[in-house]
Amino acid sequence: MTDIIIDQTPPILHNPSDKEKKYDRQLRLWAASGQQALEDAHILLLNSGSGAVGIETLKNLVLPGIGKFTIADEAIVDEADLGVNFFLEESSLGKLRSECCTKLLQELNPDVKGDWFPHEQGETLEHLFGSEQRFTLIMYTLPIEPKKVDLIHKHASKHKIPVISIHSAGFYSYFRIRLPGNFPIVETHPDSTATTDLRLLTPWPELLQFTESLTENIENQSALEHGHIPYVALLLHYLGKWKDIHGSLPATYKEKTAFRDTVAAGARRDNPEGGEENFDEAVAAVLKTTSLPTLPSSVKEVFDYSPSDVRIGTQITREPMLMDYQNQMEASSSFWIIAGAVKQFYTKHGALPLAGSVPDMKAQSTVYVKLQNIYKAKARQDAAEVLKIVRTHPSGKDIPEAEVETFCKNAAFIKVIRGTDTAPLNIQDIANKEFDSDENAALASMPLSLFPIYISLNATSHVAFASSSDILTAISKSIPNAASNSRLVQAAEEVARAKGGELHNISALTGGMAAQEVIKIITKQYIPIDNTCVFDELLDLEAVMRRILEMKGRESYIGGGVAGPDILRSTASA
Repeated sequence: MTDIIIDQTPPILHNPSDKEKKYDRQLRLWAASGQQALEDAHILLLNSGSGAVGIETLKNLVLPGIGKFTIADEAIVDEADLGVNFFLEESSLGKLRSECCTKLLQELNPDVKGDWFPHEQGETLEHLFGSEQRFTLIMYTLPIEPKKVDLIHKHASKHKIPVISIHSAGFYSYFRIRLPGNFPIVETHPDSTATTDLRLLTPWPELLQFTESLTENIENQSALEHGHIPYVALLLHYLGKWKDIHGSLPATYKEKTAFRDTVAAGARRDNPEGGEENFDEAVAAVLKTTSLPTLPSSVKEVFDYSPSDVRIGTQITREPMLMDYQNQMEASSSFWIIAGAVKQFYTKHGALPLAGSVPDMKAQSTVYVKLQNIYKAKARQDAAEVLKIVRTHPSGKDIPEAEVETFCKNAAFIKVIRGTDTAPLNIQDIANKEFDSDENAALASMPLSLFPIYISLNATSHVAFASSSDILTAISKSIPNAASNSRLVQAAEEVARAKGGELHNISALTGGMAAQEVIKIITKQYIPIDNTCVFDELLDLEAVMRRILEMKGRESYIGGGVAGPDILRSTASA
């Protein structure tokens, strides 16, 4: 939050650095803090199968400047690789695929470090995870050996590392995110209109003084002065008059509409425009600004949660003896310390710390700047109070002041994404729910569920390719009579027809979507999906249909039983 300083010598302007020029557009999305998080990150990709989707995902991370990546892939480049992987050349034939892809990816961005594995014959995944390297996030592509998946998740669980699995075959693909435990996000980047918090029902002295100075003798003001009173001051002025007459502020919808009419009646109509823009803004803002803010559900969830909570099945216990080392580490993290301080602030004041932003409005420049500074000063005051509470925590003395200020600015929009729940569910019940919804999809103008695609792809999670009958047999372990469902049969036949092969354009698109979620996770900005994205692109005689489904899923695969958590819900959008 930058203050606007007036009546002083302006600061010397410096030309942007080479890095700022290079990453200009993305810095506008996640700022310098997000860019630094990217540059500090080390991504591990365990590439398998055709491998194109994994490399395309990395491409979209190398371009924005990820710090370092490592490709673990023991495959040797063959002719089939050249047809689908744009980061291989004819000279790559017979060479280690991970090494060739690493070198060509680095050409995209010289600032990014790249490495490959194995360097020597006989090195295994155990050697990689046993090394001193620490990874920020792990990605792996399917199909892959089950024992490798076990090693990945064991290592990720131990070190609290997010994991993303990606599968692309033919016209179908999906990627799935597994976050370690609770994943807090402070900078969720809500829509700018949602962040307006003017506190007109609970103004502080400086704001009231500002209002009085602008609205004193309002009836006799000149046209220029009257037409440039900020709508914040207008609403406070008329709220004061309403309270003097009625004894209380407008509370019901009827009272608010009557108050809106009162504000509208204050505008002067005897001018060429037939009205005043500042009064129009005030009238439009009445309903929104005359309602007391409520605590958002995502914030209430944060306030109600204790980092020492231990989940046992679907139940939560707070017994200290069950709190392990990871819970203690979470409890001493800066997020939960600041969240606890903000909760105390809310309990005391009945409101979250003020964000301090002021929307654009009709006003003279000097008046608008003064209004901005009033809100910014109040926001700094609230943040200072929260910081004082933070400093009383045994682990709060080293938390940077800037981090507390950022938290307070975004306090109304913080969110914690829960780690994947491993409690078993009946997948047959889930399937019945999805298929029942499909029967009514046409009537509700809703797209069909992509559940059949997801579960068909998962059937080939650990084999290069399979026949449709093998896929349906695997699905039948969880969904009896799968072969009698036409949509499951269609999806199984399409996956079988692909024979494990990737279409580059599908893998490129999927890699772009997956990389976007990786960036959200690394920067801890914006909200990643929860937790699976399924993509379907089928060309028929009429159109190309693209549908994305977010759901939590469970994997039934050929040669095994069930791996991973069950499907909890699914929502689709065209």
